Amino acid sequence: MSPSTVLTSHDTQVLIVAAIGIVLLVVLIVWLKLHAFIALTIGALFVGVGSGIPLEKVTASYEAGVGGVLGYVGVLIALGAMLGKLLADSGGADQVVERILRGRPAALPWKMALVASIIGIPMFFEIGLVLLIPVVMLAVHKSKGPAMRLGIPALAGLSVLHGFIPPHPGPLAAIAILHADVGVTLALGLLIAIPTVAVGGPLFGMLAARMVPIGAAGAGLAVTGSDRNSAVSADDRTGVEDADVKAARAPSFAVTLITLLSPIVLMLVKAGADIWMDKNAPARHVLDFIGDPVFALLVAVLLAMVTFGTAVGFNISVLGKKIAASLLPVVGVMLIVGAGGGFKQALVDGGTGAAIAKIALATGLSTLVLGWIVAVFIRLATGSATVATVTAAGIVAPLAANLPPNHLSLVVLAIGAGSLFFSHVNDAGFWLVKEYFGLTVGQTIKTWSFMETILAVMGLVLTYGLSLVM
Repeated sequence: MSPSTVLTSHDTQVLIVAAIGIVLLVVLIVWLKLHAFIALTIGALFVGVGSGIPLEKVTASYEAGVGGVLGYVGVLIALGAMLGKLLADSGGADQVVERILRGRPAALPWKMALVASIIGIPMFFEIGLVLLIPVVMLAVHKSKGPAMRLGIPALAGLSVLHGFIPPHPGPLAAIAILHADVGVTLALGLLIAIPTVAVGGPLFGMLAARMVPIGAAGAGLAVTGSDRNSAVSADDRTGVEDADVKAARAPSFAVTLITLLSPIVLMLVKAGADIWMDKNAPARHVLDFIGDPVFALLVAVLLAMVTFGTAVGFNISVLGKKIAASLLPVVGVMLIVGAGGGFKQALVDGGTGAAIAKIALATGLSTLVLGWIVAVFIRLATGSATVATVTAAGIVAPLAANLPPNHLSLVVLAIGAGSLFFSHVNDAGFWLVKEYFGLTVGQTIKTWSFMETILAVMGLVLTYGLSLVM
């Protein structure tokens, strides 16, 4: 074994500490019923100290992780909550759901997976979830079925695109590190994504709905509970808070669709520029700015203040109070997601990911399988799909140097699949799903975590199968 694959005493230490830290989280949250924010904070500090991070830097590591998540995801959650509140109270969400609910009920989960997959092409998982939650929850509310029947297909569509398809940051980084072809990876990624979403989404969703038979709940419902039949004008709602006032008239389906798709279009334009335009082109800087998710969602909120606001009978005062009210249900979500980021950072800074990478590299497996295994271990340890993808790609890069273009792309996709494996308590996405859908930790593991595992295994099976015939 080369020196780079030899486990040191520190590597063993951080692996043991990481395992104890995850068990500690489960005990604090599940058994002692401690709030997840406090439990994650305690867990992060324990891992930081136990991993040998200098004491004066332990809290800084945690704070950096919290800030790194909330500085981006937190802003998106807030903007998404505003958009969701206006979408719901204007009656626009009803318009979308009524269209989705048309046709055979059995087709509804497949429609949800398709919508999520389309939205997931240009978006990070968190952004797509924020935009989809109002539609998913209202569809669940209207269909009166279990939430997981529609929630799992939507989550699967978003997650697969995040792990497999450029221009998402993980696949793009792996493509660059392994010198794979973007076009080939995109084409093969879409080919693999279709059956993977089908199995992990609508098909598994039927089982998940039986295991966790809950209805619409959680913060998602708080921003989607509109009923257009009870809508009245603000002037007729004396004695009622402005934030609860319903629209005098609903926006049309076309207007609703334009408003919801506006951030997606802006991000797609940026995605195209990232792939096909030179980094130094003046227009590229402009497109990078307007296609940034924060700017794109801000534009959508401002547009919604007209299309879902003044155009349907809300005055400026009502709009202001509705936007303020939209943030109340998601404050707890943001704190928990941020603390999850802090826990992940403590694991990364302590060296857990590097220790797991050494173990995986020492096994001597094929490049494709090795890349998947390394990504799985680092995903389990750090909770970050992007960290898992980038680290695994860097480790297998020397082994992949002489592979043909098609196989290089398959290695990228196998690594992306491994980066999705069994999301759990150290992943901010785990807490985002838990809070939005109103699940317990156990229910989130039975649904979200198992779904992620199915997606990861399907990705490995399909990529390995293609490698044998190409």
